[in-house]
Amino acid sequence: MESLKDALEKVRKELHKFPEVSEEEYETKKRIQTFLKEHTSCKVVPVAKTGLLAIFNENEEGKTVMLRADIDALPIQEVNTFEHKSVNEGISHKCGHDGHTTILLGVAKLLTENPLHKRKVLLLFQPSEENGRGAQFVLEDPSFKELNIDYVFALHNLPGFTKQEIVVKENEFTSNVKSVVITLEGKTAHAAEPEKGYNPANAIAEILHFVKKETKNTPENPDFFLATPVHIMMGEKAYGVSAGYGEVHLTLRSWSTRLMKEKQNKFEQLLQKLQEKEKLSINTSWFEEFYANKNNKEAVEYIKSAAEQLNLSINEINTPFKWGEDFGLFTQQFKGAMFGLGAGKDTPALHNPDYDFPDEITVTGAQLFYNILKEVQQ
Repeated sequence: MESLKDALEKVRKELHKFPEVSEEEYETKKRIQTFLKEHTSCKVVPVAKTGLLAIFNENEEGKTVMLRADIDALPIQEVNTFEHKSVNEGISHKCGHDGHTTILLGVAKLLTENPLHKRKVLLLFQPSEENGRGAQFVLEDPSFKELNIDYVFALHNLPGFTKQEIVVKENEFTSNVKSVVITLEGKTAHAAEPEKGYNPANAIAEILHFVKKETKNTPENPDFFLATPVHIMMGEKAYGVSAGYGEVHLTLRSWSTRLMKEKQNKFEQLLQKLQEKEKLSINTSWFEEFYANKNNKEAVEYIKSAAEQLNLSINEINTPFKWGEDFGLFTQQFKGAMFGLGAGKDTPALHNPDYDFPDEITVTGAQLFYNILKEVQQ
């Protein structure tokens, strides 16, 4: 008989081999459905177009707990050469969502083999986490709106932390993140007569100065705010032409949602002044917005208690992670928490082209989630 570890490693490597980016997880969805049909007794409901909701104990009266796994991959070319390497050019699971999905499939198997009564369990296989749109898609889905949820939980694997270590923190666990593209439309002129056109160079320089001045890259402080230039372009390589167009691409990060709004408003006021001063048409496009994961104290205690039962090491960190995770949209609306599962001190970092989710931690993640479900009911 196939062990839980072997069954999960097999499906994890299959998911890794056939990755799909955000909003295109059609084959991934089919593979999840197939596993659930063959190995579990849950009711399966499609959600958010390419996502799935596995429901256990639909008619139970107790608390309703949702566990979430993200299922999308990244537009990164894999450099690994193992047998389960990605067959899709330029796409790979470099954030470990194949592992997260597999962990939740393991929970489904555990719930089928060892049912938990007096509670309703929802396993959400969520699409489109990497572009920050998936959680919103789920919340807007009519099937999801009918559910009354008491608690939500999710995990993320963490390279740089000891394997099997459980990483927890109350309140903010990950950052608010927003990306923005600023386009500056002016008017070209002869490079010898720039005064006869409208060149965006001075405005771009002031934007970069603003970014440097406003940034407080001190993660240990509550007023942490990080604005990072990620792409800048202006004009053409035509040395007789004064540029008439430019772009600045930034990401903004903060612990505080209020501070993020304040900085955004201040930034847009600057752009309005620059538009008038430099006689430019300046437009902003805000996208890939991630809300901070705000961990509920009681939910964190459930995680810690479940980890203690499995004799797992618990690491209570003081400073949140600076990356964004769209599970934050759920923790803004429901009691819940995200926690970390150590993926190994020497494991390549997330989004590295040689990263691969460590199968040694999959069963641990599934058992921990299962124990959390038991804890919530008590």
